[in-house]
Order: sequence, then structure tokens, then C-alpha cells
Amino acid sequence: MGVTAPPSNPTRELVGIEFHLHPQDSTTLFPQYAIGLHAWFLDCVRQTQPDLSAKLHDSPDDKAFTLSPLLGEVPVIGRHLHIQTDQPYQWRLTLFSAPLVAWAETWLTRLPQTLDLRSLCFNLRSHRITPAPTTYDQLHQSPPQRRFALSFVSPTSFRHRGHHLPLPNPVNLFQSYLRRWNNFSGIFVEPDPFLDWIDSHVSLSRHDIQSSKIAAGKRGSVTGFTGSIELTLSAAGTRQNPDFAQLFSALVHYAPYCGTGHKTTFGLGQTRLGWQDSHPQPPSPQAHLGDRIADLTDQLLIQQKRPESDRARQVCQTRATILARRELGESLTAIAQDLEMPYETVKTYAKLARRSLNGPSNSP
Repeated sequence: MGVTAPPSNPTRELVGIEFHLHPQDSTTLFPQYAIGLHAWFLDCVRQTQPDLSAKLHDSPDDKAFTLSPLLGEVPVIGRHLHIQTDQPYQWRLTLFSAPLVAWAETWLTRLPQTLDLRSLCFNLRSHRITPAPTTYDQLHQSPPQRRFALSFVSPTSFRHRGHHLPLPNPVNLFQSYLRRWNNFSGIFVEPDPFLDWIDSHVSLSRHDIQSSKIAAGKRGSVTGFTGSIELTLSAAGTRQNPDFAQLFSALVHYAPYCGTGHKTTFGLGQTRLGWQDSHPQPPSPQAHLGDRIADLTDQLLIQQKRPESDRARQVCQTRATILARRELGESLTAIAQDLEMPYETVKTYAKLARRSLNGPSNSP
């Protein structure tokens, strides 16, 4: 049925770790702080396994981890996030490859005492394991069910023809899960037959979602959805292909480990098994920044000779990101570090963006 046999003698290959953090000072936090969380984690890996860290950083197909935004009370005052010393915070990391889980088992025995985000430092007080350690073979043997609920607790989006698709279409969901499954499980599944089966037999039977545009990743903005959905597998689908019905259950249980959609290593696509009631949230600084980046990108693209080209969009998104973050008061040095770009290039891009907004410009 397009599913290869699982590997023998599997070890622990997936795990979630939730850290309990305590800030050393009350201060503001820059909106794109997830870039700092991403960099801190990769640096932790680099200190003991530099080759693994380089692979995680450089390869688009080998990022077998997700990270959450900070969890806890983060009040918004003006356009800034405010961290308070009298509030507890949590941060979740999930790992879903055997080499990374093996590294983490040693790392957790000598965990760093602090997590540094530029001028803000958190004390790492403790951690707990959630979701529980498991293997791909164990997930593959998950009891088949026809109805599941999933909750998306951070903005979730899919790439679609050069744009963002902020809708939990079953095919998009399972294409996202299956891509990671095929990369890391050793239990390869031919995508097209399975996704055709999903399209025919899995429906979105209930949902409570909302969308927002936020700044995410190193540059640009993303329109994503949050909230809960219920997926239902038809009885005919189960009868037609029991192997795919088994895989359907396995991938739903996989979702909390691998996340959903793109930019999951920068806090997007955090997924939980089960239905969680959502509560409307006021626009966050990340949302304001995302809207501003999108607006600036559109203004810059209008002035390009080939606004439909990928290169024009990428350059305009980068310039818009730099300018929007400068408007929030961030230094060019900090922006250059986050974008992994030379300082002088970032400085030049900021000048070019301002100049473009004040008059016609040439294509990048």
C-alpha cells in the first residue's frame, strides 16, 4: 500500500521538553524574539556537537525540531512586549530525530543555567518532558481512530504558490506531517496515493479558528491561523485502505512533535492533540510588525520593474523587515545579527528602502 516496513530495534526518536523560566529583570522584549530562541538552541547544540548544529542550521530538510513562543503572561504596552520578574514563563522544544534526541539526553544532565535573549536573561529553573518520549515505530502502531481534534496554539500557515495559506485543509495538514515523517522515520510512504486518499476520505468536521498576520522567521511576515479543528475519517476510507487509516492516526499523534506548516523552528505551527477553547487576543507587537512588513513590502514591490519575480519579492521583504524593525527602535547591529547579514549591507538596505518610499527606484 506504499508503506515500507519500519526499522528494527528503534530507540527513542521523539520527545518534547518544556522549560520553566524566570526572568532576571523586568524589561521589554523585541517582537521577533523567536529568532533569539532559535539561535540559543542551535548554539547549545554547537557547543558539544558542532557538526549536528551546522546540519540543523544549513539544511532545509534536516531541522528535526520545533520551538514555541514564550508561554505565560506577556503584557503588551504600546508596541512592546513586557517581561515581568514576578511572572513564571514556559518554553517548549520538541525534537523528532534519533541523533537530536540522543544529544538532548546528555544535554539535559548539564543544562545551562540561563537562556539569554540579547539584554534579557532568563534563569532555567526546571524542565519537564512533554509530550512523552516515543519512537516512529510506536507512533506507526497507534490505535486507528476515525475522529481526532487538533489545536494550533501559535499561528500556522502553509506555503502555496509563493503565498501563505492560513487554512487547515486536510491535504495541507497531512502533506506537512508526511514530509517530515518521510525525512526522519525510516518508514517511507509514497505521498501522492496517501494524499489522494486523505482528500477523498478525511473531512474538516468542526473548527474554531481565527487568522492574523505576524512577523515570523528572519524576514517577512506570515498570515497564519490559530484555534482548534476536528478531523473525521470516513468509514469507507477505513475499509478501502486500512494501512492508510493506520497512518492517518500515526500522523495525527506525530503532529505535536513535528509541528504544522512552515517556520516551525521559529515558533509557528505549535500543535496540540485535543480541542482547546480559544479566546480572542488583542493584536500583538508581532502582529503589528507583521502588518507593517507586509505593507512596506507591497510599497517597495510596486516600484520594481519585475515585481512578480521571486528575487524582487525576497529583496523587498528583506528591506521591509529591516526598515520596520528600525521603526520599532531596534539597532542595525541587532538586526544584522538576526538576519545573518553584514552590518554594512543591512545599513545600505535600510537607506535604499527609505529612498524607495520617497520616490521611484530601480529594481534590485
